[in-house]
Amino acid sequence: MSRRKRQKRRTPPGSPPGTLVADPTAPKPVITVIAYGSDGCSEQAIRDVADVQAYLARWPVTWINVDGLGDVQTIARLADILGLHRLAVEDTINTHQRAKVEHYPNHLFMVAHMATYNDHLDTEQLSLYLGRNFVVTFQGGQPGDPFDPVRERIRRAVGHVRQSGADHLAYCLIDAVIDGYFPVLETTGERLEVLEDEILGCPTSGTSARVHEIKRNLMTLRRAIWPLREAMNSLVRDPSPLVNDETRLYLRDCYDHTVRVIDFIETYRELGSDLMDLYLSSVSQRMTEVMKVLTIIATIFIPLTFISSIYGMNFQTDRSPWNMPELTWYFGYPFALGLMAMIALAMLYYFGRKGWLRSPGEPPRSPGPPDQDRNVSDRIDNQGE
Repeated sequence: MSRRKRQKRRTPPGSPPGTLVADPTAPKPVITVIAYGSDGCSEQAIRDVADVQAYLARWPVTWINVDGLGDVQTIARLADILGLHRLAVEDTINTHQRAKVEHYPNHLFMVAHMATYNDHLDTEQLSLYLGRNFVVTFQGGQPGDPFDPVRERIRRAVGHVRQSGADHLAYCLIDAVIDGYFPVLETTGERLEVLEDEILGCPTSGTSARVHEIKRNLMTLRRAIWPLREAMNSLVRDPSPLVNDETRLYLRDCYDHTVRVIDFIETYRELGSDLMDLYLSSVSQRMTEVMKVLTIIATIFIPLTFISSIYGMNFQTDRSPWNMPELTWYFGYPFALGLMAMIALAMLYYFGRKGWLRSPGEPPRSPGPPDQDRNVSDRIDNQGE
């Protein structure tokens, strides 16, 4: 299995607060704007961040999505236009932040992590800014996001998003991020079921690696979603002039979804640990069965080797009648072979009576009623007739 990509802090130690250092390998920003009101909406990709001011002045709500963090100057210009705090912008570019919510004088800053699963688990930091009439989202540049249903609701005026403010849009985006965890967890649950059947059937050398991969993915999801619960609790509990009471009720539903995701993760983590223990137990059981067969074979051959070693000694029967007279018998060789065969069969019969030849999961055979008991029961039946 390939190792996980480690997040590196780009800002040098000791740098002044608010220092912006972008990842040189990050893609260049692609900015799209969706501005809307109750009477319509406008969607466009822009190249000059100065065009954002026209949308802010015309439309009640403006959603600015920045996909890619490879250009510090573009991000800094956009932050200056919207009045975003420099410390929050630094946390946006350094994509190793925990999920959190921070309140600033003219906007609210939130960090969350989006999760997708396509052959492997991918997590991406989402930085969200909520102002009075705008929402800004920064993504790392990975293809795809969970916001397509929100875009369709805005385009088709479905629900209350076009009649609500920017805080309701922020709720819709946060809800889409949290709901994106459920398909990942469903895929994880299906993989755990397949691994359970494989371990109970015929585990291979790669089974433990796949179980460990799932446990590692669950740990990654836990680190992403666990602090998000506290962030959602802060949004629900702490009053903010940017979030009205009705939106706070919707955010409480997001908090409940976060708790459900955490419960699923903890359950799957315990199941993954149980599957690893089951795998080790299954491997140990198979090794025990192999050692049992080898021990039985070696035990049977011990007396046979003893007999053959005695008859293989050099004796002279003309010197003494005690020097193994069997060596001069006509049937001495068949006698030795028959003796060894009888001993081997007797030992197999003894092992079978003791139950040592059964598999660990095979139930013991129940002995049938003796003949005397059958005769007694027959006599009772005859007397009753």
